[in-house]
Amino acid sequence: MYTQNALILNNKFVHLHVHTEYSLLDGAIKIKDLVSRAKEWDMGAVAVTDHGVMFGAIEFYYECMKQGIKPIMGCEVYVDPKGHTRREGQGGNYHLLLLAEDEEGYRNLVKLVSIANVEGFYYKPRVDYDLLSKYSKGLIASSACLAGEVPSLILSGRYDEAKEKALLYRDIFGEGNFYLEIMSNGLSEQAVANKHVIELARKANIPLLATNDAHYLESSDADWHEILLCVQTNSTVNSKNRFQFGSKEFYLRSPVEMWNIFGDESGIYSAMSYRMPCITLSIYRKDAMSSLNSANTCFPSTKFPKARRWKAI
Repeated sequence: MYTQNALILNNKFVHLHVHTEYSLLDGAIKIKDLVSRAKEWDMGAVAVTDHGVMFGAIEFYYECMKQGIKPIMGCEVYVDPKGHTRREGQGGNYHLLLLAEDEEGYRNLVKLVSIANVEGFYYKPRVDYDLLSKYSKGLIASSACLAGEVPSLILSGRYDEAKEKALLYRDIFGEGNFYLEIMSNGLSEQAVANKHVIELARKANIPLLATNDAHYLESSDADWHEILLCVQTNSTVNSKNRFQFGSKEFYLRSPVEMWNIFGDESGIYSAMSYRMPCITLSIYRKDAMSSLNSANTCFPSTKFPKARRWKAI
């Protein structure tokens, strides 16, 4: 067992779907704790992908610089297929994971999130296909959690439509820039979605990305995270039909756990680090392996005016 774990630890894994406390009343991971854990596990890099916002980007960047970890800037955006300015009903609000590959990608991500909150806010800050197409350069996307458009269609039994949407996203972001996401979180629906997502990935030749959609740091944090969700939904833990995750496995799994879950599945997946100028993707795919990219992040520098102190009269 020691030999197996030692082998697993020699293979890098990077968390690319992570919600911090800036996913308000939903995420519960403090940025300093996240970066410290990434350093402890020798990940080399870690992403932050909060819901619809990038409030934590600056804090995340400087904490990563302080601890010697590569920051991967991202966001889990909401996509309304019928248009981001539509105001009838609540729309689809499908989840989509976006990661900045380079400075152009970072600026496009900021643009998308800004438009979503200024022009597209209706229940949620939303984007649509046209906006994604316009600001797609430098971005890496994945199908996200069960609330993503592709998994949602799969769970509805609409497999042909799921394939069409997967190919649409691939066309929007370009070949090799869109991934189908799988995760293991103890939900029966997730197991069903994973099976069909893997099949779809093979048929459409779209690479797979393994994540854990982390919302809290430790597995033991699940109970108090439930209380956080109660605050969000104005309910109590005793409320019937209250919103809950339905599992206690949305924590930051260790690389060993992730490899044990995904790295040995019929020999189909091997963890690889996908080399890019400014970020490192740790993905599960059938082809070759390459080492973590050590290039400096392209997060642009920002100059702020110095505060002026006024003397009391």
